[in-house]
Amino acid sequence: MSLMITDECINCDVCEPECPNGAISPGDEIYVIDPNLCTECVGHFDEPQCQQVCPVDCIPLDPNHQESHEQLMEKYHIITAA
Repeated sequence: MSLMITDECINCDVCEPECPNGAISPGDEIYVIDPNLCTECVGHFDEPQCQQVCPVDCIPLDPNHQESHEQLMEKYHIITAA
């Protein structure tokens, strides 16, 4: 599964630089996560780094983009090979 940022986001700017895949960017009103780039930090870290630094806990799993650990690892290999 990729992650998503909910409307509780306060635009504190701490999540974007923590993403090793560059999946987080400023949206129209709040930060957004590109599900094509989000691997939940699989391949980089044991836990999603954006969730670790978020002060308002507004980065849950995105139910619209469900992926297994194996699929996330495959996506990691594709992203890092590019």
